[in-house]
Amino acid sequence: MRLSVLDQSPVRQGGTAEDALSETIQLAQHAEQLGYHRFWVSEHHSTAAFAGSALELLLAAIGAQTQRIRLGTGGIMLPHYSSFKIAEVGSLLATLYPGRIDLGLGRAAGADGATARELAVDGRPRFERFPEQMQELIEKLANKQYRPKIFPRPQTNPQVWMLGTSPDSARLAAQLGLPYSFAMFINPEVSPQLFDFYRQQFTPSATLDKPHSCLAVNAFCADSEEKAQQLARARQLAYLRVVTRRGFSGIGTIEEAAEYNFTDEELMA
Repeated sequence: MRLSVLDQSPVRQGGTAEDALSETIQLAQHAEQLGYHRFWVSEHHSTAAFAGSALELLLAAIGAQTQRIRLGTGGIMLPHYSSFKIAEVGSLLATLYPGRIDLGLGRAAGADGATARELAVDGRPRFERFPEQMQELIEKLANKQYRPKIFPRPQTNPQVWMLGTSPDSARLAAQLGLPYSFAMFINPEVSPQLFDFYRQQFTPSATLDKPHSCLAVNAFCADSEEKAQQLARARQLAYLRVVTRRGFSGIGTIEEAAEYNFTDEELMA
């Protein structure tokens, strides 16, 4: 089993977006020193909780400060963009950092409905076109004769990953012959049978001959179990504020979380 990191570039109380982005780069360097295999960053829009709104820019900065660790998008929300543009982004990153780039792609908005409409070219997000867009992207990356021309063309294409939280994404990943990353930190109710389903449905592709999967979970690290639980509580409070849009939505302090009285409804969430 390979260990990797997905970082959301969270903004902490008393900190700034500049601090969050600097900490993401430092975390990538530390993960590389420890021998982690991948370092992915996430896409969020119109929130003060997370600083990573333009993943290709953040990955370019991380790549310049690291040497070996694979870098990727966890993920780009493809319905916001054209498949041609994302093929260009992936190709350019893979040219800058050969053999190190993963393109993790998802269908979710990564934002509220109003923000999704702002991101769409004509104000109409087309999430229903996601399977078609995935096929288009794979074709554009694989076909060097594709026109309009995608340039630069790297020696090694980025590895395309399917991200998801449901059987639908697992099925699409299997049909397209893609590696599959399940976001358990978003949907903790996943059944292990989902991965059996992905493996059973998998069709080999030009880039992947057998199923390959990844599980993304929340992790809280500290010198003691007590401290880790305190950090987890602070993160849970931040999550509630992101969802409800009430109060500071970044990562608060341990002291603030300890004093907060969760309602029964909040504890259930």
